[in-house]
Amino acid sequence: MITTTRFANGINIVTNAMADMQSVAIGIWIRVGGRYETPAQKGISHYLEHLLFKGSKRYSCRMIKESIEGVGGSLNGFTSEELTCYLAKLPYRYLDLALDILSDMVLYPSLPAEEIEKERTVILEELKMYKDLPQSYVHELLDGLLWPNQPLGASIIGTEESIRSITRKDLLDFQRHYYRPSHIVVCATGRLKPEMVSRKVKRIYPKLKDMARSNFLPASENQDRPQIKHLCKETEQTHLAMGFHSLRRDDPRRYALGLLHVILGANMSSRLFNEVREKRGLAYEIGTSVKRFEDTGAFIIHAGLDHGKIKEAVKVILAELVKLKDSLVSPNEFKRAKEYYLGQLSLALEDTLDNMLWLGESVSSTGRVENFKEIKNKVSRVQRQELRELARFIFRQEKLNLALISSVKEGELNLQDTLQL
Repeated sequence: MITTTRFANGINIVTNAMADMQSVAIGIWIRVGGRYETPAQKGISHYLEHLLFKGSKRYSCRMIKESIEGVGGSLNGFTSEELTCYLAKLPYRYLDLALDILSDMVLYPSLPAEEIEKERTVILEELKMYKDLPQSYVHELLDGLLWPNQPLGASIIGTEESIRSITRKDLLDFQRHYYRPSHIVVCATGRLKPEMVSRKVKRIYPKLKDMARSNFLPASENQDRPQIKHLCKETEQTHLAMGFHSLRRDDPRRYALGLLHVILGANMSSRLFNEVREKRGLAYEIGTSVKRFEDTGAFIIHAGLDHGKIKEAVKVILAELVKLKDSLVSPNEFKRAKEYYLGQLSLALEDTLDNMLWLGESVSSTGRVENFKEIKNKVSRVQRQELRELARFIFRQEKLNLALISSVKEGELNLQDTLQL
């Protein structure tokens, strides 16, 4: 029951009527994020996201929170490299209330000066918190290797200098420039009537004028040799993130990539979990993740290791990548990967919030939605040799990037000779 509508002013609406649910989830998606920022304004998307919860034309900060939470709902927001989202999940009969509040926040934020200053200190503390979490901060170091001197390689939160320099005028100008119809998707899922949602959105967003949609500079990938970034810091274990440039979001091979992720490191049946943790006890945490953007992507392997086992663990990880490049996945392992991929998606889509996040991101990023049946058909058509070809395309020595946070001194690591693919 997925329905999409595009108004003349450019706003997209996507709904999924789930008649058996007792809840609705709604998200106002804005096509803007860290990639759209200049170095001087780095972190402004995230800063603005924080501030929209501090009050709007019709709702104070307290009213925003109490109106949603007071009826049993939850309220949140997040900023990514390409998108910002304001969302709520609540009992279905309060859908109009949530749509009113979220829309007023997005269209008419009050941005009070005193809240801007208070939130500046909050974000500076958030920045310090992530730097104190090596399992998170190591991914920022890896991003800097993958996309050096580019917005994708910089923290979404920004730097201390950029956060301190952003003014109220900067925030207002940014909101007026990007929070406009061609950048907005309204997504709602759960127990709802699509035509009623459309009518409500049309009343709320009637007079907005639009301009041409803004974009970002394409990602640059000029790597021709392996790279290592090591931060020496007192930690109880070494935190590792290994990354390779991968596929853009809508690449036809994306389903093969998803299966490669499942086989290599998505669960406890995966190769890396078995080889690194179960067989050798080299790590407690080991897994893979996939980043997908409009024009690029990354395949990432992450682990938490004993300081004395770094080199051994890296050798084992690289050996598993070589196996995928050299040999076909067995029919049984391939079948299990497909079942896991589709089973996890199916289970997630039972929840109204996960369903909204899936639909909203898809329409905001690509302008379209693939339903579960279409995805299932495409996954079923992936062949084993496609995974081997994709592994050979992604896992190349000259494209290898390794970020480490460890109390081991850099001169004692000597990993250059280990990075052999």
